[in-house]
Amino acid sequence: MTSVVVKMLCLLLCAVFASADVMPMTDFDLQKVEGKWYLVGFATNAKWFVSHKDDMKMGTAMLVPTQEGDLDLSYSNLKSDGSCWRMTYLAKKTETPGRFVFYSQRWGNDNDMRVVDAKFDEYAIFHTIKTKGGVSEILNKLYSRTPEMVDDLKEKFRQFCMDTGILEENIVMLPQNGECSVAE
Repeated sequence: MTSVVVKMLCLLLCAVFASADVMPMTDFDLQKVEGKWYLVGFATNAKWFVSHKDDMKMGTAMLVPTQEGDLDLSYSNLKSDGSCWRMTYLAKKTETPGRFVFYSQRWGNDNDMRVVDAKFDEYAIFHTIKTKGGVSEILNKLYSRTPEMVDDLKEKFRQFCMDTGILEENIVMLPQNGECSVAE
């Protein structure tokens, strides 16, 4: 039993340490990330996700650069009852272009977010290390400019997630969903 616990702990620690080495893309351009994105892929080994992943659907994100070089993030997701779930963050720039940090009041965690790959007119892959109470979890997101996705992009995201320690069963391509109205 002890050896199993040690192996699990090693696997988790190895994934987090490997994740710390994940760098933002070299040619990140803050202005090109601006605009509306569809959250089409989501991957994490976090316990909450494992029990909720089957209920998750595609949402939207509005990304707006600030004059200071930070990034305003506004997420919305239409719930099954017709109401809208919303969340906003101001991600502060770091010395590394494409890397941002923010604290989530809602979830009580620190977030180290990196834009690791993008063709800004098509897709962007974000890698975030979320830390709460000394425990870190990895969250990878795939954004697309349209709700449709090509198989090559799905495979690229799947491979990146597995390379950062996400179990294959915890990599989800989100089903399409209605959108929240702007006025809500």
